[in-house]
Amino acid sequence: MKKNLTKIARAEAEKAVRTLILWAGDNPDREGLKGTPERVIRSYEEFFGGYKIDPEEILKRTFEETDNYDDMIVLKNIDFQSHCEHHMVAIIGKAHIGYIPASRVVGISKLARVVDIYAKRLQIQEKMTAQIANSIHKILRPRGVGVVIEASHQCMTTRGVHKDGVSMTTSHMTGLFRKDARTRQEFLELIAK
Repeated sequence: MKKNLTKIARAEAEKAVRTLILWAGDNPDREGLKGTPERVIRSYEEFFGGYKIDPEEILKRTFEETDNYDDMIVLKNIDFQSHCEHHMVAIIGKAHIGYIPASRVVGISKLARVVDIYAKRLQIQEKMTAQIANSIHKILRPRGVGVVIEASHQCMTTRGVHKDGVSMTTSHMTGLFRKDARTRQEFLELIAK
């Protein structure tokens, strides 16, 4: 899952934040900024905690006692916060996941956790959408998966073109969701309600 990257010492990361404060034109030793490098690094540990978690570990615990349930399962309006890999500013939105089990189901909290695993990494929304769908498809082996993500991007609202109220929608479908227009339509109608 992870590439072999050099582990950066916490003190080195805090020093980098001090450098950015200086670069911005402020004094990292003034009262209001003295603890900022440490606070930024603590927040980054939370923002980017998804790198430390394997989605397979989350999704591998499933239930087979379903009385042959084989219809669509949908979990919608899963809140998430991510960060744009181009500008490192927030992406805030909702994810909707549907799947059609082949023989086993997963606890619904696991689907929300998979969203968080991928959201808590530097991302672009298109990649995140595909990663969530492909991960669920690969690990659960359902008859199909659909993922739709709606999000606003602060790289568009707080910098650059400064356009408030704009959101982006992405989708990724596998199996029956991709092959069968009726299945895809049912999923889209369920998340629209």
